Amino acid sequence: MSEEKSHNFIEEIIENDLKEGKYKSIVTRFPPEPNGYLHIGHATSIWLNFGVAKKYGGYTNLRFDDTNPATEETEYVESIKEDVKWLGYEWKNEHFASDYFEQLYEFAVRLIKKGLAYVDDSTSEEIAAMKGTPTEPGKDSPFRGRSIEENLRLFEEMRAGKYPDGARVLRAKVDMASHNMIMRDPVLYRIKHAHHHRTGDQWCIYPMYDMAHPPSDSIEEVTHSLCTMEFIPHRELYDWLLENIESFPSHQYEFARRNLSYTVMSKRKLLQLVQDGYVESWDDPRMPTISGMRRRGYTPEAIRDFCERIGVAKRDNLVDVGLLEFCVREHLNKVALRRMVVFDPLKVVLTNYTGAVEMLEGEENPEDENSGSREIPFGRELYIEREDFMENPPKKFFRLFPGGMVRLKHAYIIRCDEAVKDENGNITELHCTYIPESKSGSDTSGINVKGTLHWVEVTNAITAEVRLYDRLFKVEDPSNEEGDFKDYVNTESLQTLSAAYAEPSLKNARLNERYQFLRKGYFTLDNKDTYSRLVFNRTVTLKDAWAKEQKKG
Repeated sequence: MSEEKSHNFIEEIIENDLKEGKYKSIVTRFPPEPNGYLHIGHATSIWLNFGVAKKYGGYTNLRFDDTNPATEETEYVESIKEDVKWLGYEWKNEHFASDYFEQLYEFAVRLIKKGLAYVDDSTSEEIAAMKGTPTEPGKDSPFRGRSIEENLRLFEEMRAGKYPDGARVLRAKVDMASHNMIMRDPVLYRIKHAHHHRTGDQWCIYPMYDMAHPPSDSIEEVTHSLCTMEFIPHRELYDWLLENIESFPSHQYEFARRNLSYTVMSKRKLLQLVQDGYVESWDDPRMPTISGMRRRGYTPEAIRDFCERIGVAKRDNLVDVGLLEFCVREHLNKVALRRMVVFDPLKVVLTNYTGAVEMLEGEENPEDENSGSREIPFGRELYIEREDFMENPPKKFFRLFPGGMVRLKHAYIIRCDEAVKDENGNITELHCTYIPESKSGSDTSGINVKGTLHWVEVTNAITAEVRLYDRLFKVEDPSNEEGDFKDYVNTESLQTLSAAYAEPSLKNARLNERYQFLRKGYFTLDNKDTYSRLVFNRTVTLKDAWAKEQKKG
């Protein structure tokens, strides 16, 4: 989080609290529920929570909100920790809401003893019906008047497993006429006989979010509990609970959720995409998950830059994915190693080249003067892209055509003399002449050409699978379209090239490196499918081709 930029409203609140002596140090927390993988929306929350704590000399806790055993798994816990670390953040303490189950139970007992909570035998449908409407007050439950002694006994029996799921709940006794529907005697505990990923079968009652979250913040002495805007109505209950359990006065503040165009951000919807086979897994490179973006080749630096650019706001909005891609390009241009890879090969034979294969020199990254260089084999037979040759080219076609000349990157100028065809009239190879005096870096030919092509020498070329990823949805905001959001999945979001030809230096490609395939885009080794073969994922194109296509439409 940049200190040079103007303060956002969260920072202004913190600075005012420190100035008034409200807190001695700042403590924040990142509290994901381990029921799925983190996505780019969580990255904003991570950036904000860890960023403000660090800026003001405090610290951040990682706390797993594991109060719903039916949907939570250790797999998700581990993936979340990996993602936070990969983004470049370290938490001071690692906690689970389940660490506090005994304390939360005692807090609930404290509320019962104060006459501020009661056991309700009503069904969930009956409770919903008694809530009333935003313009009409709710109705008291027939069990609202139970004595403290009876409520204590029933709540203890709930914990002991005496009742089946749904038979009883514990509700706060607040105000059934409150203008805030959340405050109309909210449910604090429910019965759920389910195996918990940490506590096993020790518990069969579990706190609701509103019962678990505020006290957990208070136990950890969190000073600023940062939530998204949908929790604004919950803030009143947050404060009510902490006041009545007489605990550390944590306070909740809300910031806007940032949705991303051409994708969905709901864990429920993302899970549907996985379960229904629209993507292969949570870390499919088309997914907006942190693990998917990592597999696609996004860098933590680019994601942090994206979070910084969109900032913190008080109103939800849809952020153009083009901004994220811009941040990715900006960083990759600085760090990516340059390589030449031919996707759709057309053979070029240099008829006047009679020597052995020679080694030419190419820079690793022209943006980094300290990046060094690599050796590139050059010989009589080369591959170029088939699209880089036209037999009858239009005007301003600066690539190869009969009689035309181009420069081969890091190599020589060549002239096309003949296009060789098979019996069906298909071009099988080009016969060309190379200009020995035109070698890059020592050109004395005096020939000027406008086109430069990438290429690969045939005898030393290696093959690799290349996966070209595009946006997962065809529409900007699939969640707001009519019908099923899955109807808008882009069926052409993945194109696989089973055998592209690459310069041999890519044989030693590493997972932590990023590559720019010249004239093709930015690529990275796939982190799952590269054990027996080379598989490269396209991270992002060199330019925003999508925007151009949208304008054409």
